[in-house]
Amino acid sequence: MQFNDIIGQREIKQQLIDMVSNNRLSHALLFLGKEGSGALPLALAFANYISLKNGLNAPKSKEAPVSLFGDAPEEEVETHLTHSSIDAWMQKQDGFLKANSYTHPDIHFSFPVLPRKSGDKPVSTDYISEWREFLKKNPYGNVYDWLQFIGAENKQGNITAYECNEIIKKLNLKSFESEYKILVMWMPEYLGTEGNKLLKLIEEPPANTLFILVAENDSLILQTILSRCQLVKIPIPDIADIEKALIEKAKISKDQAQQIAGISEGNYREALQILRHADEDWNDLLREWLNALLKNGPASQVKWIEEISKQGREKQKQFLRYFNHLLEQSIRLKYIGGAVSNFTLPQNEKDFADRFNRLTTVAQQQAIVEELDKASYYIERNANAKMLFHALSIKLYHIIKDKVVMVAN
Repeated sequence: MQFNDIIGQREIKQQLIDMVSNNRLSHALLFLGKEGSGALPLALAFANYISLKNGLNAPKSKEAPVSLFGDAPEEEVETHLTHSSIDAWMQKQDGFLKANSYTHPDIHFSFPVLPRKSGDKPVSTDYISEWREFLKKNPYGNVYDWLQFIGAENKQGNITAYECNEIIKKLNLKSFESEYKILVMWMPEYLGTEGNKLLKLIEEPPANTLFILVAENDSLILQTILSRCQLVKIPIPDIADIEKALIEKAKISKDQAQQIAGISEGNYREALQILRHADEDWNDLLREWLNALLKNGPASQVKWIEEISKQGREKQKQFLRYFNHLLEQSIRLKYIGGAVSNFTLPQNEKDFADRFNRLTTVAQQQAIVEELDKASYYIERNANAKMLFHALSIKLYHIIKDKVVMVAN
């Protein structure tokens, strides 16, 4: 992974490069970014850069201190390095091919895993081949994608006490090729209280050791670990950057890329999921649901719920996200008229938004958005689809028909 492989994030890339150039780097970093923001690809590119930065064998704008973690010089080093020049430099280094294929012996990975069979004590190295393949195919994937990739089905992954022992063992060994030993831990939210085993190592690491934790929700990380990390907040990419990436990487038209980028709202993983399900007629499915709720009665509702519950979790989430997208456009259309957003709304969606605006108030639409968000959250956590859509149908009926907005709170 190189910096140019990452969608957008120009300011963060430069911030990371400047941290190294100016000797401002902590021994433990926490890359915190929402799903689809590119926090993991950024961590991978940064780990590759550090692994190749051996003493004097590194790009400089001026004479700079050799030590990565040393005291800051009296006068800060003025830096003119960019992520493009760093990428060009990395490609010339002996260890680049290993780092770029995730086989560098001094870059270690830790991530949620599960036992292959009863009684197993799984650690990340048991799944390292699958991990490398996953990173090559889906670096913007989330933990659900990863667990499905290794055949978890509905099982829960974890970072275990055995994994913590392995980390301690690995990082106390001498480095093989690089001047630095690096641990990239993805999703430390899956690290329970056994993570306290790592506290001493994080606080007093061996020389030239770097921890890079990559997380989506800092409230789920052990506070004792969180307090020992330098926070690097990863914003969601600009919609324009998502659009550009879809055109260049997915080879789709500008109009389609604009629409998908708008719906995904900066989540590149979600944009790829929308593209994968682009042939799905969500608009017709939504009309069927609303007709069942408001016109056709309980039998029609039960039939619709049976159909949607047979779909996979990803399709169910895509459908709810599509409904949410239309509601957001309806609200914008009500307030700002034709200039709905930075892309043109398809005619069938504009017609839906117009009709829904006549049927509901903004407060009702906002209440529905909240319920759809909750439903998507529960789907992600293996909620029973039939029960969930039955409950959601009842709530939407009361919000729309009876104008009971408080039901959403």
